[in-house]
Amino acid sequence: MESIPLMTPYKMGKFDLSHRVVLAPLTRRRSYGSVPQPHAILHYSQQATKGGLLIAEATGVSNTAQGYNDTPGIWTKEQVEAWKPIVNAVHEKGGIFFCQIWHVGRVSHYKYQPNGQAPISSTDKQIPPQEQADGTVEEYSPPRGLRTEEIPDIVNDFRLAARNAIEAGFDGVEIHGTYGYLIEQFMKDSSNNRTDKYGGSLENRCRFALEVVEAVSNEIGSDRVGFKLSPFTYYLECFDSNPEILGLYMVQSLNKFNILYCHMVEPRQSVVEGRYQIPHRLLPMRKAFNGTFVAVGGYDREEGNKVVAEGYTDLVAYGRHFLANPDLPRRFELGAPLNKYNRLTFYTSDPVEGYNDYPSLEESPLI
Repeated sequence: MESIPLMTPYKMGKFDLSHRVVLAPLTRRRSYGSVPQPHAILHYSQQATKGGLLIAEATGVSNTAQGYNDTPGIWTKEQVEAWKPIVNAVHEKGGIFFCQIWHVGRVSHYKYQPNGQAPISSTDKQIPPQEQADGTVEEYSPPRGLRTEEIPDIVNDFRLAARNAIEAGFDGVEIHGTYGYLIEQFMKDSSNNRTDKYGGSLENRCRFALEVVEAVSNEIGSDRVGFKLSPFTYYLECFDSNPEILGLYMVQSLNKFNILYCHMVEPRQSVVEGRYQIPHRLLPMRKAFNGTFVAVGGYDREEGNKVVAEGYTDLVAYGRHFLANPDLPRRFELGAPLNKYNRLTFYTSDPVEGYNDYPSLEESPLI
């Protein structure tokens, strides 16, 4: 019988995982008015399996954290209450559910900010207009660099969001430190031009991220905390001149807080004959990190099995494939064909199309 490394059990701290396939956090923009909606109950519960790890979509920590239409938050009582039935539905299926908490920083516009104010960031550098996958162009307002004395308040927003996530029933939180958003705006040297204790040296640029980790860990326990890193990526004018050094410094620093897991993004890949060619540059960080290691970025079933079998990572997170195949672990187990995802419906507001209408294995016309 074929050995399927992705389907082997794994002990992640106090959590007993039945397999190594993780739902990556995926922004879907269907939380109207930043409040999670009932259609998310079906969405997440159909992706849940007994002992499977799901990471909820990026969720704002405050009213300054938003940069897109209808992304969820977790800073108000209404939002916390709205998350509860969604979390319960995942738990009823035996799933383990973490909430990814984020702040977009300068990746925003006046229209998303309280009182139409400038977005806050590590810097006053503005992001130029960005063309989106659907051909539209996203524009960003000039940001305001945070004053040194304001930064503890933002750290506290993450702490309170983590507390709210636990109140909503989540098993833990993942701190969003990737893809050009606020925490990464501090960490990477292309977007951090500060001259205070949060800028300049690598240690200073990572200070804000680690203060968030410390505050969140102290609030809910480090055994409930994950951190997502993408040192090699270049999103939204955010990159670093020494990504390997940045990645190693961060994972070694995260070890001091004894957090549960580190979730790391592979560098950008080329596509050859329809398959992503994954560079596999995370091994030094994987070796340096003491907790559970999660890799993400272009993996399919074959490549996921390979990296787990070789010990390159403990768990593999899947985004687009999981989006289009809510029963992805089962399909991987059987070696079944996958539904194709429709990129045009990733960020629409429809509560069904491209969200809750991908067929399961039993419903699929392919079987």
